[in-house]
Amino acid sequence: MLPVDLLVHGGDVLTVDAPGTVVTDGAVAVRAGEIVAVGPAARLRAEYAAAEEIDARGCLVLPGLVNTHTHLAMTLLRGSADDVTLQGFLERVIPREAALLSPEAVAVGTRAAIAESVRGGVTTALDMYWFHEAAAEVAREAGWRLLTGPTFMDVPEPPDGRPYAERLSWAGDWLARHIPAPGTRPVLFAHSAYTLAPDQLAAVTALARAHGALLHLHAAENAAEVATVVERHGMRPVELLDSLGVLGPDTLLAHAVVLTDGEIAALARTGTAVAHCPASNLKLGCGIARVPELLDAGVTVGLGTDGAVSSNTLDVLGAVRLAALVHKAGGDPTAVGAEQAVRMATIESARALGLGDRLGSLEPGKRADLIVLDLARPHLAPRHDPYSTLAYAATAADVRDTVVDGRVLMRERALLTLDEAGAVAALDAAVAPAPAAPAHLT
Repeated sequence: MLPVDLLVHGGDVLTVDAPGTVVTDGAVAVRAGEIVAVGPAARLRAEYAAAEEIDARGCLVLPGLVNTHTHLAMTLLRGSADDVTLQGFLERVIPREAALLSPEAVAVGTRAAIAESVRGGVTTALDMYWFHEAAAEVAREAGWRLLTGPTFMDVPEPPDGRPYAERLSWAGDWLARHIPAPGTRPVLFAHSAYTLAPDQLAAVTALARAHGALLHLHAAENAAEVATVVERHGMRPVELLDSLGVLGPDTLLAHAVVLTDGEIAALARTGTAVAHCPASNLKLGCGIARVPELLDAGVTVGLGTDGAVSSNTLDVLGAVRLAALVHKAGGDPTAVGAEQAVRMATIESARALGLGDRLGSLEPGKRADLIVLDLARPHLAPRHDPYSTLAYAATAADVRDTVVDGRVLMRERALLTLDEAGAVAALDAAVAPAPAAPAHLT
């Protein structure tokens, strides 16, 4: 028998490969963080001797969910900017961030966010935020897959105190010494066309291209943003980005809600991907992204949650349900189907990050990111179709086990690499008001 580190066996394995293979009573064998075999449980148990096993009988085994747009440490401000427009949200949050954020605060917020994500079956996230090195260290300690890097946003007083003029050289130094972990890649974040000037956007793009980095930015999130960019530059956000050479196969746009037919064609022509964040878009009143049209044009669309202030949750499985439902509002129940929505959270999200050859499906040679979903619950019975179960019935609470790079981070709903209670307590303490100074006695 061949030795492996982990064998997950007995459940129905939803591979999310190209033909949509489902292996009933299947198994996944893992060695050195990589999937080495997927097939019937009886065969794999006869061929492989595992140091660790997960009995998945009565469960669904599927690829880990991929969050293509979030701001993890914004857990610090969850619930502090609700029921406002995007512009009102920014006006409320940015000053609070400036006062609150530090490497220590970002570490606290990120640790709680990772605990929430692991519980919900999220194994990878693209995180745009300040003090990215603090977040990366927390993720490394937890064994969780995080893509992050320097963020560019030309504001008078950035939380890290580093003005834009210094950021390019700092980011270049970081890219030069950064060695991506398996299943990740370097990333640069250019916040948006309304917080960066055209020459700044072009410079950040050039730096990203020089280092083979993914470039991620917000674009066309709502009508007010589009109007602002048109007023300043005479072009809509996606038109401006296209004219500057920002669009391309190594660029991922967050939101892309307010698009013309021509802009959708430009995204398709340049190979630019989109991170669809339905919960955030609905909560902020931004509108409903033209996802069916994007898909019809051949644009890669992944799913994201945005931060825990704009959506109040890091639940990617919830985003799957919203993506499968909200686009039916126009009267076409086939607009985004259950299988398409699940693929958007797995293989299509991986492709949006430029990592489709390494993540997003359960196939030999890919990184061993997988989750086990407990099916033995009334709201999941009967189970006629696994994609339907996931998209329309399952919740984050149904995730029983989470594995990243072959390492079990949650087993039987117990987190193994994070002190969950400590993370929550630290988060509460970080935002608690300072005690009032005692009055002087006279």
